Parts: sequence; structure tokens; C-alpha cells
Amino acid sequence: MIEPERERLIRQYAAGEITWHALRERGFDNYVQVLAGLGELGLRPPVASMEGPNVEARQRGRRLLRRLLQRDRDDGLEQ
Repeated sequence: MIEPERERLIRQYAAGEITWHALRERGFDNYVQVLAGLGELGLRPPVASMEGPNVEARQRGRRLLRRLLQRDRDDGLEQ
């Protein structure tokens, strides 16, 4: 069971109200702890907003993932 304060922080993170950096400042040592807490609460990680200086990098990453997933699906159909 998650401590009430850590649960509150994880819920805020899932809602996009605080960042991973803020969680680290409040005692989370690694992202696996956050993922475990999200899973225990039935929550998902927040989706990064598509604004700011890293938008192009995130868009490139998404395009790459889509291509890889499509290639994997196509390979699975051929078998």
C-alpha cells in the first residue's frame, strides 16, 4: 500500500500537475517507483504536452515508434 503523501504526489503526476523532476525532489529515487505506484493506483503516466522546446524531438520519436510498431505488425502478418 502506498503512503498517503506519496499517493497524492503520484496522482498529481498522473494528472500532469507536477513533473518527474518535482517527484525526485520529494523523495522518489527512480522512475520505476513512480510506474509501480501508478500501476497500483490504476493510473497511467501523463502524456507530455505538444508545446515547448522539445516538441520536434517528441514528434520524431513518435514517428519512429509508429514505424517500428507497423513493421512489427507487418512481420507478424507474414508469418
